[in-house]
Amino acid sequence: MTVGNVDSKKFWEIADSKLGFFGAQFIREIIVKSEGVYVYTNEGKKILDFTSGQMSCLVGHCHPEINKVIAETSSTLDHTLSGMVSPPVIELAEKLTSLLPDGLDRATFLSTGGESNEYAIKLAKCVTGKFEVVGLSLSWHGMTAAANACTYQAGRTGHGPMTPGSLVLPSPNAYRSIFRHADGSYDWKTELDYGWSLIDAQSTGSLAAVIIEPVLSSGGMLILPDGYLKAMKEHCQKRGMLLIVDEAQTGVGRCGSMFAFETMGVVPDILCLSKTLGNGLPLSAVVTSKEIDNKGREGGFLFYTTHVNDPIPAAVGSKVLEIVVRDNLVANSKARGEQFAAGLKELSNSFKAIGDIRQMGLMIGLEIVTDRESKTSDPEKANLLAKSMMKYGLNANLIAVKAFGGVFRMAPPISITESEINEALVIIKKAFEEVYF
Repeated sequence: MTVGNVDSKKFWEIADSKLGFFGAQFIREIIVKSEGVYVYTNEGKKILDFTSGQMSCLVGHCHPEINKVIAETSSTLDHTLSGMVSPPVIELAEKLTSLLPDGLDRATFLSTGGESNEYAIKLAKCVTGKFEVVGLSLSWHGMTAAANACTYQAGRTGHGPMTPGSLVLPSPNAYRSIFRHADGSYDWKTELDYGWSLIDAQSTGSLAAVIIEPVLSSGGMLILPDGYLKAMKEHCQKRGMLLIVDEAQTGVGRCGSMFAFETMGVVPDILCLSKTLGNGLPLSAVVTSKEIDNKGREGGFLFYTTHVNDPIPAAVGSKVLEIVVRDNLVANSKARGEQFAAGLKELSNSFKAIGDIRQMGLMIGLEIVTDRESKTSDPEKANLLAKSMMKYGLNANLIAVKAFGGVFRMAPPISITESEINEALVIIKKAFEEVYF
């Protein structure tokens, strides 16, 4: 079965009989090539990729400079003993921490976002001597034990108890929350304070950390309100807790700033990166302060894994940072995100099924409803829209769960051009016209 000549029938027979289930229903397209903001099928179909793979290919698919780095590094270095350190790892550590504020001084490099969150949670427990970890109700932090226990958006059933000490706060949702001021505007502060009153009632007095995403992507692209992260850190400090910020999807320019927390007036105690840092390769990072890192060493912290500080992914991470800075892609992310949101806003004037548009840089949520008065989610029509968009050459991811079944989550590569954004908007409009007229 060669890439250039795939027998579709045989391909799906093998896929359906030999691949295990992990939660996804496969899209019935066979992807044989990817380049820039496009992926290509075995039948020659060209598809705009508005999910950057799994929200990861930050600077585009098969970037020639990244391909070159992989080839060059792998010709001299492939994998080392975990206790050994190679130049690509030191280069990435220096480059990454130079882009971060004081207090985020030391980095460890791992493979996945779940793994980085697992490290961060374990480190917080070790440093504080406590075990309770607080997450948000529509969060997604990974599939490993402690990270999964802090994931509330999905996947909590069918396998017994989660890690003890997992507590939950309501997710901030300006569009749907019942917490309102007298004028109808969203009262996130009362909601947050009330949530903490429930945490305090549940806690056994062993609160170690909060883990939080600046944008709750899997929860429906919910952006933390202005002041929210700062208030969260104040709640942490009041209780002697650490603040872990999970920027798996929001980091490295995705949100129109190098890191999303920078625009929120807070420096986290521990920062987790993944997805975007490796441009699709398995690379994640945990960055923290010298003080926290030293306390971990003194407390016997252990997270010794096979692929910690591997050289090939580290070399790729360095090249990603270089490209993002050199090519002004943070500014491009901001500008193209605003362009896309403006186009969707114009579309909403014609299609009342668009209930809400949420945008921060090139993280965009589009919520489909039956009507704007009731705000009833409409996953059936959203599914039809997604199929129509794919037919016309746009992969605009749809999260089909009960609470947010009508929300498209879109995050194209931040290297995307003005004309490519316009191309996507034309397809989206065509899909709406097909479904609603």
